Amino acid sequence: QVQLVESGGGLVQAGGSLRLSCAASGRTFSSFAMGWFRQAPGKEREFVAAITRSGGYTNYPNSVKGRFTISRDNAKSTVYLQMNSLKPEDTAVYYCAAAMKFIATIRDDYDYWGQGTQVTVSS
Repeated sequence: QVQLVESGGGLVQAGGSLRLSCAASGRTFSSFAMGWFRQAPGKEREFVAAITRSGGYTNYPNSVKGRFTISRDNAKSTVYLQMNSLKPEDTAVYYCAAAMKFIATIRDDYDYWGQGTQVTVSS
């Protein structure tokens, strides 16, 4: 089992930045690829970012590429999502997730999920 707890969400103006954190406990953190997803009201949960176990490879959809950066600190069992140049359409609940794979971009490939943290971007 892996427990994931997100933090760092909040209210920010368009163009601003936020850094989300996800602290993991339980099984060895470095055994998991990690990802971030988001879900806006009335919409499907969508992929935002993924990182391999070692942190050597990352993946993003075009909607956030160049604005968001995923990173991890295996010594601290924590994964981060740095979000810059935020837009109102980035407003959503953000979830971190863990996958027993090299890397994963599909929701169903993830084995463990956090409870989410709200990000609201005002225009």
